[in-house]
Amino acid sequence: MSEIVIIDSGQMALSLRLPKLGMPEILSFGREPAEADPLFEIERSSRVNGMDIAVPSSVLLPTGGMGFFGWPAISGHRGGRDFVAQFGGWTVLREGNHTVLKGTDAVAKLGLAIKLTAHDAGLISMATELSNLGDVDYQLDRCMAATFLAPAGDVQVMSFTGMWGREFQTRRELLGNGTWVQESRRGRTSHDRFPMLFIESEAQIFGVTLGWSGNHQLVIDRTDDGQRLVHLGELFEPGEIVLKPGESYKSPVAYAGADSQDFHAFVRDELTHWPGGKMSPRPVTLNTWEGNYFDHQMDSLKAQATAAAELGIERFVLDDGWFGKRDNDTTSLGDWDIDPRKYPDGLKPLVDHVTGLGMQFGIWFEPEMVNPVSELYKAHPDWALTIEGRPILESRTQLVLDLTRAEVSDYLFAKIDAVLANHAVSYVKWDMNRDLTHAGGRDGKAKIAAQTRAVYALMDRVRAAHPDVEIESCASGGGRIDYGALARTHRVWTSDCTDALERLEIQRGASVFVPPEILGSHISASPNHQTGRRHTLAFRALVALAYHLGVELNPLELTDEERSELKVYIETYKRLRELFHAPDAAFRLEPIDGRYVWGAASDEKIVVIVAQGPQMVGEQPAPLKLPESVTRFGGTWSIASVLPAEPEFIRISEGQKRLLSGEVSFSLEAAGLSGLPLPMLKPESALLLELTPFKGGKTHG
Repeated sequence: MSEIVIIDSGQMALSLRLPKLGMPEILSFGREPAEADPLFEIERSSRVNGMDIAVPSSVLLPTGGMGFFGWPAISGHRGGRDFVAQFGGWTVLREGNHTVLKGTDAVAKLGLAIKLTAHDAGLISMATELSNLGDVDYQLDRCMAATFLAPAGDVQVMSFTGMWGREFQTRRELLGNGTWVQESRRGRTSHDRFPMLFIESEAQIFGVTLGWSGNHQLVIDRTDDGQRLVHLGELFEPGEIVLKPGESYKSPVAYAGADSQDFHAFVRDELTHWPGGKMSPRPVTLNTWEGNYFDHQMDSLKAQATAAAELGIERFVLDDGWFGKRDNDTTSLGDWDIDPRKYPDGLKPLVDHVTGLGMQFGIWFEPEMVNPVSELYKAHPDWALTIEGRPILESRTQLVLDLTRAEVSDYLFAKIDAVLANHAVSYVKWDMNRDLTHAGGRDGKAKIAAQTRAVYALMDRVRAAHPDVEIESCASGGGRIDYGALARTHRVWTSDCTDALERLEIQRGASVFVPPEILGSHISASPNHQTGRRHTLAFRALVALAYHLGVELNPLELTDEERSELKVYIETYKRLRELFHAPDAAFRLEPIDGRYVWGAASDEKIVVIVAQGPQMVGEQPAPLKLPESVTRFGGTWSIASVLPAEPEFIRISEGQKRLLSGEVSFSLEAAGLSGLPLPMLKPESALLLELTPFKGGKTHG
C-alpha cells in the first residue's frame, strides 16, 4: 500500500499519497485527515481518447507534459531541452511539525523539496525548493510555492482589489470552467492585486495567502474531474531565474487556513517578532505628515510634541522632510543626512524633547528610492535600476536603487544605522512609494525577484543591528501588506487615505488576514486631506479606535473643544486596547444597508462599534444580531456606556433610550437570535457600546 502523508494542524488537514513516479497526490484537504484505505490504490481510467495509464490530476505542484493537461505549477528548460519534469523516489523527513518531501528527476537532473508545516495557530504552510543537479544551467520559468485543493461544484472566490487610497476592496465571483488567474507585475504586493484569497463552497471555506512582497501569481485551475487546484507563487520576469549547476531556487511560503481567527493567531504567535519577545500595548501615535508635510520648524515640532503628550499620545513619528534639501517630493531621496537648514543642531534636540516628555520617537525613511535631483544620483547614476537604451521612467519623480548590489545596500544600511545608533529612535516608518518598471541591473537582466530578497535582507540587517526598533511597512499606504513583509515588521500603514468613510471598507477587507493591532488607523483633520469630506471627530475616532490608533494632524490647530474630545477617545482606546487586541477577541459583521459593525468581546466586557456609512435605504435598521463568537459567553448583560454621549440618531424610541442608558438587561442568547434594536444612525456617524455582565437585581424587559 502506498505511503500516506498527513499534515494536520488541528484546524486543517492535508492528506497526500506518495507515488513511485509523479507528484504527491492530494487525497483530501479540509478539516479531517484521510486514513490509508484500499480505495486510494485503485487507478482511475480516463475517457477512451485519454491516456492509457492513470494520470492523477489532483496533485501538488503538477509539472505537466506527462499526461497532465492542466496548468503546470513548475516549468523550465535547458536551452529548450529538459522541458518536462517528472519527480519520483520520494522520501519523507519529519521534524516536529515540519515535513519535507524530497523527490528527484534523474532525466532532467532536478531535485525538488516540498516543505509542509502544521502551525499551532491552525494554518498549513507550504514552500518549495528546486535544485539543478545537472552540469549545465537550467532556466526556471515557474515554480509555485504551494498547491491546495478546492472541491468540485459551485465555488466562489473572494479576492481583494483597489487602488491607492482604496485598498482591500473585496470582490466575489463564481468560478467557471476555465482557469482563474491573478498576477501582479508591480514589483511589490500592490494596491490592486493582493496575494490573498478566500475559497468558499457549500462543503468548505478556506483562505490562502502568499508571504511575498514582489511579483506574484495566484492561479485556480479546474481538474479533469471538476475539482480545482489553487496555486500560489512568485511570478518571474523572462530569464530572471537561471540556476547554475548546484544552485537552488527557494520559493516564498504560502499559507492556508480555515478562517480569519487562525490567520490572526498565526501573525500574532509566529510571524511577528517583537522587541523583547512580546508585543507591548500598541502606543497611540502622532505622525507629523498631514500636520506639517515638508515644513519642518523646530519650535513648532517641539510644541506639537508637547501638545501631543498632553493629549495622551505615546509615540511621535517625524515623517518625510528631515534630510537632504527635502522641501518637496522632487529632491533628496537617497541623501539620508540631516538637513542643517531645518536642524542646525541635528535631530537630537527634537528627539530629546520628545523622549523627555515620556514619548517614543520614530522617524521616516524611504531607503529603496532615489530622486534624480539628489547628491546620491549625481555621484552614482548607475545605482538605479534601469535598462540600457530604454527611457528612464520616473514615478513620483523617483527611481529605484539596485539593492542587489552590495555597495548600495551597504550605503543604505550605514545611513540608517547612523540615525538609529546616534538617537533614541524606537520606530521606523519604512516607506516605498513607487512600482517597479523595467527593473534591470547592470547586466541588463531583470532584478525584481532579487530586489525583493535584497529589501528583506536590508530589513533583516537593520533589525539585527537595532533589535529594539519597531518597523512599520508603508508603501504609498497599503502597497506592501503581505506575510513576507509582516515577518519583518510590526505595523502596516493600511492606506494613505485617512477618510473615515473610506476606511470602513479598507479596514474591513484588511482585517480578513491581518489582526487589528497591526493595522495603523489615524484620526486626521477635517476636511480630510485626500477626499475633502468633513466628518465629526467622533466618527473619525470611532472608525480608528479598534486598530493601532494614531493621530494624523497638527495638534496645535485643534480648538479647546476638539482637544478635550480627542483626549476622551485616546483615553478610551488606552482603556480598551487590551481587549481590542486580545487573541480571539475581535469580531466583525458583514455590512448591511451601509451599517458596519465590529468590536471585541470577553467574558467581562463586550465592545461594539456601529458605523453608518451611506444613508440607509430601509425604513428602520434590522436589529443588530451579535455573532456566536460573542454570544458564547452567555449570561445577562446591559449597556454600561455609550460614545459619543449624544450619538447622531435620526430618531430614537423611549425603549431604545432605556436600552442605551443601561436600564434594560438582556441575555446574550437573545442578542444573537433577535438582536439589539438600535436606533438608526445618521450617515457618516458612529457609536461605541460597552456591554458588561448584569450583576444581580431585577432583569428589565
